[in-house]
Amino acid sequence: MHSVLIMDFYQKHVIITGGSSGIGKATAIMLAAEGAHLSIIARRQDVLLQAQAEIEAVKIFPEQRVVCLSASVTQFDEIQTAITKAIEELGPPTLVITSAGIAHPGYFQELPLTVFEETMNINYFGTLYAIKAALPSMIDQQQGHIVMISSVAGLIGVYGYSAYSPSKFAVRGLAESLRGELKPFDIGVSIVYPPDTDTPQLAAENLTKPYETKLITSSTKIWKPEEVAQVIINGIKRKDFAITPGGEAKILQIGHSLLAPIIHRYFDRIVNQKKE
Repeated sequence: MHSVLIMDFYQKHVIITGGSSGIGKATAIMLAAEGAHLSIIARRQDVLLQAQAEIEAVKIFPEQRVVCLSASVTQFDEIQTAITKAIEELGPPTLVITSAGIAHPGYFQELPLTVFEETMNINYFGTLYAIKAALPSMIDQQQGHIVMISSVAGLIGVYGYSAYSPSKFAVRGLAESLRGELKPFDIGVSIVYPPDTDTPQLAAENLTKPYETKLITSSTKIWKPEEVAQVIINGIKRKDFAITPGGEAKILQIGHSLLAPIIHRYFDRIVNQKKE
């Protein structure tokens, strides 16, 4: 781990998909407080404008700008248009964070195929599309950093998350593939494995989360978005590849292949308690 923070966000352009709520918004607010120009992308204009007001409230210089762009990350044409507009307004991005995501837990046999398709479209292809759209301008500049938000469930499959975990595994595969490929262009790559975080998305998950899944996750700490955002920013400054908020995520990230059998047995014991 590097001991010196080396990335300065002052007057840099940061693009964040899913920047209107949750971890994305919390990260945007913290970056604005460090002097960054922000472009936030999400679907709902009303939520974007509310986030814009919160972000602008912490600006540290008058010329600092916050651009709101409405687009669906599942539509490449829309996300490409939004990112092109952001670059026209604020210049090539120094940092791109793909934070848009969705989770719909449930029993595999009860979930319709549309849930699997939508989850993969938003979590994986939404990440891929944003990077595809932003990357040419970063390559032209021969600098930048890309941050993909995965999940602890992107390190190990979790009971009840048969739609969500594979999509976050896919994000992890993309990050690991691009890490080396983008090095010659001086473009860094990071992947974040957040634990459960107190966001509107978690509240929505709890509406469909199976009882067994609630048992498995009941002992874990619920993080605040601001706590996760601070870990993300610190990791970006150090140019860490894997950014792991919390000790559990760190242990899983380091030894998930070795630990998987132990964790599976632990999950099985929890689930079997319900049957006894």
